[in-house]
Amino acid sequence: MTTKATKQPEETPQGDRLQKILAQAGIASRRKAEQIILDGRVQVNGNVIKELGTRHDISKDHIRVDGKLLHGREQQRYYMLNKPRGYVTTLDDPEKRPTVMELMTKQKGPHGDHVRLYPVGRLDYLSEGLLLMTNDGELANSLSKAAAGVEKTYLVKVSGQPPASGLDQIRRGIMIDRGRLNEVRSGRRDRVITAPARIELVRGGDNPWYELTLTEGRNRQLRKMFEEIGHHVEKIRRIGYGALRLDVPPGEFRELTPGEVTALGRAAKGQKVVPKKKTPEFAQLKAPAKPKANKPRRALAGRSTAPRRRPV
Repeated sequence: MTTKATKQPEETPQGDRLQKILAQAGIASRRKAEQIILDGRVQVNGNVIKELGTRHDISKDHIRVDGKLLHGREQQRYYMLNKPRGYVTTLDDPEKRPTVMELMTKQKGPHGDHVRLYPVGRLDYLSEGLLLMTNDGELANSLSKAAAGVEKTYLVKVSGQPPASGLDQIRRGIMIDRGRLNEVRSGRRDRVITAPARIELVRGGDNPWYELTLTEGRNRQLRKMFEEIGHHVEKIRRIGYGALRLDVPPGEFRELTPGEVTALGRAAKGQKVVPKKKTPEFAQLKAPAKPKANKPRRALAGRSTAPRRRPV
Protein backbone atom coordinates (compact mmCIF):
# COMPACT_ATOMS: atom_id res chain seq x y z
CA MET A 1 0.00 0.00 0.00
CA THR A 2 1.42 3.29 -1.06
CA THR A 3 1.11 6.36 1.09
CA LYS A 4 0.94 9.88 -0.23
CA ALA A 5 3.91 12.05 0.60
CA THR A 6 2.93 14.90 2.83
CA LYS A 7 3.73 18.29 1.34
CA GLN A 8 6.19 20.22 3.44
CA PRO A 9 5.24 23.87 4.03
CA GLU A 10 7.47 26.32 2.21
CA GLU A 11 9.83 28.24 4.43
CA THR A 12 9.12 31.97 4.67
CA PRO A 13 12.11 33.92 3.36
CA GLN A 14 14.01 35.55 6.21
CA GLY A 15 15.60 38.98 6.36
CA ASP A 16 14.82 42.25 4.61
CA ARG A 17 14.31 43.01 0.95
CA LEU A 18 17.57 43.87 -0.73
CA GLN A 19 16.46 47.35 -1.84
CA LYS A 20 15.49 48.14 1.76
CA ILE A 21 18.92 47.02 3.00
CA LEU A 22 20.62 49.33 0.50
CA ALA A 23 18.40 52.25 1.52
CA GLN A 24 19.03 51.67 5.24
CA ALA A 25 22.76 51.55 4.57
CA GLY A 26 22.56 55.02 3.03
CA ILE A 27 23.39 53.94 -0.52
CA ALA A 28 20.33 55.54 -2.13
CA SER A 29 16.60 55.94 -1.77
CA ARG A 30 14.62 52.70 -2.02
CA ARG A 31 13.45 53.53 -5.54
CA LYS A 32 16.99 54.30 -6.74
CA ALA A 33 18.25 51.19 -4.94
CA GLU A 34 15.90 49.11 -7.09
CA GLN A 35 17.56 50.50 -10.23
CA ILE A 36 21.02 49.77 -8.79
CA ILE A 37 19.96 46.12 -8.35
CA LEU A 38 18.47 45.89 -11.86
CA ASP A 39 21.72 47.31 -13.26
CA GLY A 40 23.63 44.35 -11.78
CA ARG A 41 25.72 46.44 -9.42
CA VAL A 42 24.92 44.39 -6.28
CA GLN A 43 26.53 41.13 -5.16
CA VAL A 44 25.34 38.92 -2.30
CA ASN A 45 27.85 36.29 -1.13
CA GLY A 46 29.69 36.62 -4.43
CA ASN A 47 26.60 36.28 -6.64
CA VAL A 48 25.24 39.15 -8.73
CA ILE A 49 21.59 39.83 -7.84
CA LYS A 50 19.35 41.42 -10.48
CA GLU A 51 15.99 40.32 -9.09
CA LEU A 52 13.94 42.70 -6.94
CA GLY A 53 12.42 41.52 -3.69
CA THR A 54 15.01 38.93 -2.67
CA ARG A 55 15.53 38.84 1.10
CA HIS A 56 18.84 38.86 2.90
CA ASP A 57 20.34 39.39 6.35
CA ILE A 58 23.02 42.06 6.46
CA SER A 59 24.40 40.60 9.70
CA LYS A 60 25.09 37.24 7.98
CA ASP A 61 25.35 37.93 4.24
CA HIS A 62 28.21 39.70 2.48
CA ILE A 63 26.56 42.43 0.40
CA ARG A 64 28.59 44.57 -1.97
CA VAL A 65 27.60 47.55 -4.13
CA ASP A 66 30.05 48.33 -6.92
CA GLY A 67 32.49 46.07 -5.11
CA LYS A 68 32.22 47.97 -1.79
CA LEU A 69 31.17 45.89 1.21
CA LEU A 70 28.25 47.17 3.29
CA HIS A 71 29.01 47.28 7.02
CA GLY A 72 25.49 47.54 8.34
CA ARG A 73 22.62 49.89 8.73
CA GLU A 74 23.39 53.61 8.60
CA GLN A 75 22.99 55.26 11.99
CA GLN A 76 19.62 56.98 12.14
CA ARG A 77 19.56 60.76 12.56
CA TYR A 78 16.70 63.13 13.31
CA TYR A 79 16.80 66.93 13.03
CA MET A 80 14.55 69.96 13.30
CA LEU A 81 15.32 72.62 10.68
CA ASN A 82 13.89 76.14 10.56
CA LYS A 83 13.44 76.58 6.80
CA PRO A 84 13.60 80.22 5.63
CA ARG A 85 11.59 81.60 2.72
CA GLY A 86 13.26 81.16 -0.64
CA TYR A 87 14.41 77.54 -0.23
CA VAL A 88 12.87 74.52 -1.93
CA THR A 89 12.15 71.34 0.04
CA THR A 90 13.94 68.90 -2.22
CA LEU A 91 17.29 67.15 -2.54
CA ASP A 92 18.16 69.05 -5.72
CA ASP A 93 16.39 71.56 -7.93
CA PRO A 94 16.45 71.67 -11.75
CA GLU A 95 15.96 75.46 -11.59
CA LYS A 96 19.10 75.75 -9.42
CA ARG A 97 17.23 77.42 -6.56
CA PRO A 98 18.71 76.95 -3.07
CA THR A 99 17.54 73.78 -1.34
CA VAL A 100 17.15 72.80 2.30
CA MET A 101 20.03 70.34 1.83
CA GLU A 102 22.40 73.30 1.53
CA LEU A 103 21.34 74.42 5.00
CA MET A 104 22.09 70.96 6.42
CA THR A 105 25.49 70.60 4.76
CA LYS A 106 26.91 74.07 5.27
CA GLN A 107 28.65 72.84 8.43
CA LYS A 108 29.82 69.61 6.73
CA GLY A 109 27.42 67.46 8.70
CA PRO A 110 26.42 67.93 12.33
CA HIS A 111 28.37 64.82 13.36
CA GLY A 112 31.23 65.07 10.95
CA ASP A 113 29.67 62.29 8.88
CA HIS A 114 27.64 62.39 5.68
CA VAL A 115 24.40 60.52 6.29
CA ARG A 116 21.82 60.70 3.51
CA LEU A 117 19.13 62.95 4.98
CA TYR A 118 15.83 63.84 3.36
CA PRO A 119 12.86 65.99 4.41
CA VAL A 120 9.65 64.66 5.95
CA GLY A 121 6.82 66.27 3.97
CA ARG A 122 7.19 69.62 2.27
CA LEU A 123 7.09 73.36 2.76
CA ASP A 124 6.73 75.30 -0.48
CA TYR A 125 9.26 77.86 -1.75
CA LEU A 126 7.63 80.85 -0.03
CA SER A 127 6.72 79.06 3.22
CA GLU A 128 9.00 78.84 6.24
CA GLY A 129 9.33 77.11 9.58
CA LEU A 130 9.63 73.65 11.09
CA LEU A 131 10.87 70.91 8.79
CA LEU A 132 11.92 67.43 9.92
CA MET A 133 15.04 65.94 8.34
CA THR A 134 15.95 62.28 8.81
CA ASN A 135 17.31 59.13 7.20
CA ASP A 136 14.67 56.96 8.91
CA GLY A 137 12.47 56.08 5.96
CA GLU A 138 9.98 54.01 7.95
CA LEU A 139 9.23 56.83 10.40
CA ALA A 140 9.07 59.39 7.58
CA ASN A 141 6.52 57.30 5.68
CA SER A 142 4.44 56.70 8.81
CA LEU A 143 4.37 60.41 9.69
CA SER A 144 3.34 61.34 6.15
CA LYS A 145 0.31 59.03 6.02
CA ALA A 146 -2.95 60.93 6.43
CA ALA A 147 -4.40 58.04 8.45
CA ALA A 148 -1.96 58.78 11.29
CA GLY A 149 -3.55 62.20 11.78
CA VAL A 150 -0.32 63.86 12.95
CA GLU A 151 -1.05 67.49 13.83
CA LYS A 152 0.83 70.24 11.99
CA THR A 153 0.43 73.79 13.33
CA TYR A 154 0.97 76.96 11.30
CA LEU A 155 0.92 80.72 11.64
CA VAL A 156 -0.81 82.14 8.57
CA LYS A 157 -1.02 85.79 7.48
CA VAL A 158 -4.04 86.54 5.28
CA SER A 159 -4.76 89.48 2.98
CA GLY A 160 -8.00 91.09 4.15
CA GLN A 161 -10.36 90.01 6.91
CA PRO A 162 -12.14 86.68 6.25
CA PRO A 163 -15.78 86.52 7.40
CA ALA A 164 -16.76 84.29 10.32
CA SER A 165 -18.73 82.10 7.92
CA GLY A 166 -15.59 81.45 5.85
CA LEU A 167 -13.56 80.50 8.92
CA ASP A 168 -16.34 78.12 9.99
CA GLN A 169 -16.08 76.45 6.57
CA ILE A 170 -12.38 75.82 7.19
CA ARG A 171 -13.13 74.44 10.66
CA ARG A 172 -15.72 71.99 9.32
CA GLY A 173 -13.83 71.02 6.15
CA ILE A 174 -13.83 72.84 2.83
CA MET A 175 -13.81 71.68 -0.81
CA ILE A 176 -10.50 72.43 -2.57
CA ASP A 177 -8.74 71.39 -5.77
CA ARG A 178 -6.80 68.15 -5.32
CA GLY A 179 -4.04 69.08 -7.77
CA ARG A 180 -2.40 72.40 -8.52
CA LEU A 181 -4.36 75.63 -8.22
CA ASN A 182 -6.86 76.00 -11.08
CA GLU A 183 -5.81 72.66 -12.58
CA VAL A 184 -8.42 70.96 -14.76
CA ARG A 185 -8.32 67.22 -15.49
CA SER A 186 -10.36 65.51 -18.20
CA GLY A 187 -12.56 68.57 -18.57
CA ARG A 188 -13.41 68.84 -14.89
CA ARG A 189 -11.79 70.07 -11.70
CA ASP A 190 -10.64 67.33 -9.37
CA ARG A 191 -12.03 68.33 -5.97
CA VAL A 192 -11.68 66.95 -2.44
CA ILE A 193 -12.97 68.02 0.97
CA THR A 194 -10.41 68.74 3.67
CA ALA A 195 -10.45 67.30 7.16
CA PRO A 196 -11.74 69.56 9.96
CA ALA A 197 -9.12 72.06 11.18
CA ARG A 198 -8.60 74.20 14.25
CA ILE A 199 -8.23 77.91 13.61
CA GLU A 200 -8.07 80.94 15.88
CA LEU A 201 -7.13 84.58 15.49
CA VAL A 202 -3.65 85.45 16.79
CA ARG A 203 -3.40 89.07 15.67
CA GLY A 204 -6.13 91.22 14.14
CA GLY A 205 -5.89 94.08 11.67
CA ASP A 206 -6.32 94.61 7.96
CA ASN A 207 -4.06 91.60 7.29
CA PRO A 208 -4.66 89.29 10.27
CA TRP A 209 -2.61 86.32 11.50
CA TYR A 210 -4.24 83.00 12.38
CA GLU A 211 -2.97 79.88 14.10
CA LEU A 212 -4.22 76.87 12.18
CA THR A 213 -3.77 73.15 12.93
CA LEU A 214 -4.19 70.47 10.26
CA THR A 215 -4.07 66.67 10.43
CA GLU A 216 -3.27 66.26 6.73
CA GLY A 217 -0.82 67.81 4.29
CA ARG A 218 -2.22 68.18 0.80
CA ASN A 219 -0.45 70.14 -1.92
CA ARG A 220 -0.57 73.89 -1.08
CA GLN A 221 -3.53 73.12 1.19
CA LEU A 222 -3.48 76.26 3.34
CA ARG A 223 -3.34 78.58 0.34
CA LYS A 224 -6.19 76.71 -1.37
CA MET A 225 -8.40 76.78 1.74
CA PHE A 226 -8.22 80.55 2.05
CA GLU A 227 -8.52 81.04 -1.72
CA GLU A 228 -11.85 79.18 -1.53
CA ILE A 229 -13.21 81.81 0.87
CA GLY A 230 -11.81 84.65 -1.23
CA HIS A 231 -8.58 85.56 0.56
CA HIS A 232 -4.94 85.36 -0.44
CA VAL A 233 -2.34 83.90 1.94
CA GLU A 234 0.66 86.22 2.32
CA LYS A 235 2.86 84.25 4.73
CA ILE A 236 3.01 80.74 6.18
CA ARG A 237 5.22 79.57 9.03
CA ARG A 238 4.98 76.03 10.40
CA ILE A 239 5.56 76.15 14.14
CA GLY A 240 4.49 72.68 15.28
CA TYR A 241 4.77 69.03 14.22
CA GLY A 242 3.25 66.52 16.62
CA ALA A 243 4.66 67.38 20.04
CA LEU A 244 7.53 69.44 18.56
CA ARG A 245 7.53 73.23 18.60
CA LEU A 246 9.88 75.37 16.51
CA ASP A 247 12.78 76.47 18.73
CA VAL A 248 15.72 77.21 16.40
CA PRO A 249 16.48 80.42 14.43
CA PRO A 250 15.78 80.65 10.67
CA GLY A 251 18.31 78.69 8.64
CA GLU A 252 19.54 76.71 11.67
CA PHE A 253 18.92 73.14 12.83
CA ARG A 254 19.38 70.92 15.86
CA GLU A 255 19.29 67.19 16.55
CA LEU A 256 16.17 65.84 18.23
CA THR A 257 16.41 64.26 21.67
CA PRO A 258 15.59 60.54 22.14
CA GLY A 259 12.38 61.59 23.90
CA GLU A 260 11.32 63.74 20.94
CA VAL A 261 11.99 60.88 18.52
CA THR A 262 9.86 58.60 20.71
CA ALA A 263 7.06 61.19 20.68
CA LEU A 264 7.19 61.33 16.86
CA GLY A 265 6.90 57.55 16.77
CA ARG A 266 3.83 57.71 19.00
CA ALA A 267 2.26 60.39 16.80
CA ALA A 268 2.94 58.29 13.70
CA LYS A 269 0.93 55.47 15.30
CA GLY A 270 -2.03 57.79 15.87
CA GLN A 271 -1.39 58.13 19.61
CA LYS A 272 -1.95 61.45 21.33
CA VAL A 273 1.08 63.58 22.14
CA VAL A 274 1.13 66.90 23.98
CA PRO A 275 3.61 69.73 23.27
CA LYS A 276 5.30 71.68 26.04
CA LYS A 277 3.16 74.39 27.60
CA LYS A 278 5.72 77.13 27.05
CA THR A 279 5.80 78.27 23.40
CA PRO A 280 9.38 78.88 22.18
CA GLU A 281 10.40 82.27 20.82
CA PHE A 282 10.57 81.16 17.18
CA ALA A 283 7.06 79.67 17.33
CA GLN A 284 5.59 83.06 18.29
CA LEU A 285 4.78 86.18 16.33
CA LYS A 286 7.08 89.09 17.03
CA ALA A 287 5.44 92.09 18.62
CA PRO A 288 4.59 94.68 15.95
CA ALA A 289 7.09 97.50 15.70
CA LYS A 290 5.99 100.62 17.51
CA PRO A 291 5.81 103.78 15.36
CA LYS A 292 8.66 106.15 16.04
CA ALA A 293 7.61 109.34 17.83
CA ASN A 294 8.56 112.57 16.09
CA LYS A 295 11.14 114.30 18.28
CA PRO A 296 10.94 118.13 18.55
CA ARG A 297 13.66 119.89 16.63
CA ARG A 298 16.40 121.26 18.83
CA ALA A 299 17.19 124.95 18.49
CA LEU A 300 20.70 125.67 17.24
CA ALA A 301 23.04 127.09 19.88
CA GLY A 302 23.36 130.89 19.86
CA ARG A 303 20.34 131.37 17.62
CA SER A 304 17.21 133.06 18.89
CA THR A 305 14.04 130.98 18.90
CA ALA A 306 11.87 134.12 18.55
CA PRO A 307 9.85 134.30 15.32
CA ARG A 308 11.42 136.23 12.49
CA ARG A 309 10.00 139.65 11.63
CA ARG A 310 9.04 140.22 8.05
CA PRO A 311 10.92 143.08 6.37
CA VAL A 312 8.87 146.25 5.90
